[in-house]
Amino acid sequence: MTGEAKTHCEVIVVGAGVAGIYQIKRLADLGIDATVLEGAPDLGGTWYWNRYPGCRFDSESYTYGFSFSRELLDEWHWKERFSGQSENLRYLNYVADKFDLRKHMQFNCKVEAMQFDEARDLWQLRIGDGRRLTCRFVVLGIGLLSAPTMPRVPGIDDFKGRSFHTYYWPHEPVDLAGKKVAVIGTGATGIQVIGEIADKVGQLTVFQRRPNWSAPLNNSAISVEEMADIRARYDEIFAACALTPGSFVHGPDKRGFYEVSREERLALWDKLYDEPGFGIWLANFREIFMDEAANAELSAYIADRIRGRVNDPKVAEKLIPRDHGFGVQRLPLETNYFEAYNRDNVHLVDLGETPLVRVTETGLRTTERDYDFDIIVYATGFDAITGAYDLIDITGIGGQKLADKWKQAPSTFLGMLVHGFPNLLMPTGPQSASASTNFPRGIENGVNWCTNLLQYMWDRGLTRADATLEAQERWTAHVAKMYEIMLMRKAKSWFTGYNSNVAGHEEGTVRYFVYNGGTPKFLGIINGVAEKGYQEIEFGLGARGGAQATVGASAS
Repeated sequence: MTGEAKTHCEVIVVGAGVAGIYQIKRLADLGIDATVLEGAPDLGGTWYWNRYPGCRFDSESYTYGFSFSRELLDEWHWKERFSGQSENLRYLNYVADKFDLRKHMQFNCKVEAMQFDEARDLWQLRIGDGRRLTCRFVVLGIGLLSAPTMPRVPGIDDFKGRSFHTYYWPHEPVDLAGKKVAVIGTGATGIQVIGEIADKVGQLTVFQRRPNWSAPLNNSAISVEEMADIRARYDEIFAACALTPGSFVHGPDKRGFYEVSREERLALWDKLYDEPGFGIWLANFREIFMDEAANAELSAYIADRIRGRVNDPKVAEKLIPRDHGFGVQRLPLETNYFEAYNRDNVHLVDLGETPLVRVTETGLRTTERDYDFDIIVYATGFDAITGAYDLIDITGIGGQKLADKWKQAPSTFLGMLVHGFPNLLMPTGPQSASASTNFPRGIENGVNWCTNLLQYMWDRGLTRADATLEAQERWTAHVAKMYEIMLMRKAKSWFTGYNSNVAGHEEGTVRYFVYNGGTPKFLGIINGVAEKGYQEIEFGLGARGGAQATVGASAS
């Protein structure tokens, strides 16, 4: 495709991150007229933007990469068990170049608005550069954590020094040596940044609103010999991922929490805590996610491990969460995070005791005092899951706005379709299994399902696919039901739609954002829908000639 000269495609993919790259690969293999629109200057999605120190995988590198090409698997050598941002971006560029995918991509193309043309069964897109494009189908691969949020405090623009959200960390090196640096936020990103820069700055002051549980990443290099062994076992590795609830190599302990002695539980936890990755979270007993007493026992164990790593008892207690149990939110993994607070140049400010009042010209003001800084880093997270969708003005049948429909909470069919918004596909949408799993494994499942649906329609000359309202309501009710057994339903987490920096997302409203049934169950459901001929979807044909006729799923 020549890009800007062309105004119509069969499929437009929005986003050139991990999902968009795989989606355009599938479409190119089928010979479909398709393009990718990416708002950034280049591909990579989250790995293009997040260049802050310490940014890296929390899933094992060799389980994160694409699985669709044996040749790709044989060629790529992951250098670390948990690969860093720059290497991850190099990997995605390697994939795009290997399969000649860049010719299908347009960069600096921010999609501002989309409207469904009911008469022609086409989507009309308005791009930031003023162009207007049309397509039969839109596939949104816009990411779960791609709408960064700043704290709601006055004076952010007043600061005279350097400041940035971690998502927008500068692409050129930032000189931290000897600088007085503030980090606001101790979520997953803040934990990575703090552990990485503590020994590189002059003074580091951490402003913490609520502590998060965290456990060691235990990263290490992957030797040539170990990588050769991994390549030989790729089929086995991906098969194992497909069988676990989270699509990680870590599956739950098959024993019951109360079937083993406390001594055996402690021995397991000691082992898992010292091993790489999510084992302490996902290779644990299933009860820790559902049983208050079991979770409390594990939380007490992790709290003691934190106390053993932080020299100052008062600081240690401030780093231990009191408002949620271990693992009921997605677990941040860390390297030298707790040890950072043992350094003389690192200081912790508890915003629960002395709230942040404003940003000043020289730094930050709390209710207690003023602080002067050279650099302020906002590690304040994202308007997760639906935030990126809200940044596009999406209009469906009858003029309805997606943002209005999702204002209180999202409702979808399988997390991939929305009633009233035909031909709009979301391989990793809200209420799919992607957000709660090893993301690329979920991406491949979602992209494959969406592509198979498109192939089904092309084979039959169908021009419209719209999930029925009844099917959507059943799925949303099922997603909500799966929250009832999980302790996460009480957490102030992006799993429940909580974000105090986003109006309307404060405490008190639960948004059922993720599917908690696990990958095997999710795959069984979505594949069952396909095998039965997509009975929950209303198809249409004839719009290519201007007329619209609604047909059943058995149309041929």
